[in-house]
Amino acid sequence: MRIRRSIRGASVSMSRFDPRLISEPLEQRRREGTLRQRTIISSRRGSRITVDGREYVNFSSNDYLGLATSPILMAAWREGAEFWGAGSGASPLVTGMTAAHEELEQFICGFLGMEAALLFSSGFAANQAAVKTFVPRGGVIHADRLAHASLAEAAMLSGARLFRFRHNDPVSLRRSLELHGPGLIITEGVFSMDGDESPLGAILSLADEFHAPVLLDDAHGFGVLGDGGRGSVSAQGLAHSSFDLVVGTFGKAFGTGGAFVAGERAVISCLVNFAREYVYSTHMPPCCAHATLAAMKYASRNESLRERLRENIAFFRERMAGSPLEILPSRVSIQPVMAGSSARALAMSSLLRERGILAGAIRPPTVPQGTARIRLSVTAAHTREDLELLASALDEAGRLS
Repeated sequence: MRIRRSIRGASVSMSRFDPRLISEPLEQRRREGTLRQRTIISSRRGSRITVDGREYVNFSSNDYLGLATSPILMAAWREGAEFWGAGSGASPLVTGMTAAHEELEQFICGFLGMEAALLFSSGFAANQAAVKTFVPRGGVIHADRLAHASLAEAAMLSGARLFRFRHNDPVSLRRSLELHGPGLIITEGVFSMDGDESPLGAILSLADEFHAPVLLDDAHGFGVLGDGGRGSVSAQGLAHSSFDLVVGTFGKAFGTGGAFVAGERAVISCLVNFAREYVYSTHMPPCCAHATLAAMKYASRNESLRERLRENIAFFRERMAGSPLEILPSRVSIQPVMAGSSARALAMSSLLRERGILAGAIRPPTVPQGTARIRLSVTAAHTREDLELLASALDEAGRLS
């Protein structure tokens, strides 16, 4: 809350907030080198973006298949907007639900082999709804220690007892289930900061043994891994119907925005009736649903998109094989280059920017202390020249202390 008052002709900005809530936390972030600031993009096309009048090669994007600015997707968005208008105009239970939304939901069901799906305006909202709707206050949640912030926050808001098992460790999950009893198991297909993958088969075996439901957030695997881009479940030879809740997003591999939750018909009906994030929010724009359907159909049919992505990832990792920099093992777009301290991560990011590359420094509290990094995102839109430029700049950045 900010108040502007005029004192002797001068405009003075004042706040009634306690400084302990505003200035002191911000100053602490500045001292730690973890203060977040926004980057304003003035134009974007493929792997190129413009910031402050300078063009950069963008290695910070989740647009894994390079579809966000593709002519196919932009034409589909325009077509949807011409027919449906710019926005949905209401929540989905009033008049915000259109045939475009229904068609996308039905395609997702057929694509994943699940009974029903429900659209949300963001992955954050979808995860919040999925957790809070199905875990009673005082219930139990077993979550991977590195589960996304939206899942961790939903678990805390649910009023359930939250127990975190060691990352990607079925033995730790078993111990948690034995100690605290069955409850919702939460994991991800691909983890957003490390780019590693969950042992889904082992988790499903424990879920069956302890009769515990499983929520899988496959935001970073959906569209990229598996047959036709069906995601982590398909890539590991499993069936989506084995999971009680599957969450996927459209703002990454499919280049649009929003998310879905898929599950059994009765489960999705519960979300329609009880998920406040769905009931009380203006629905996803129908033109977005229309464009997303076009993106899913196009990407699922064109394996060349994923092949190009795999080739780019392989080229980058081969080029960096002899580097002294620690690059975490990952077969997906997310390629984390470890820096250790926040100061070193910022220095590396600054050097890359000087060389015409935009790659963000990820620092605590997003990642644990001592694990600050450059989170690179290699996409299908990058050229070999882009990747060579990146590798050369990283060779130089690796010499920073």
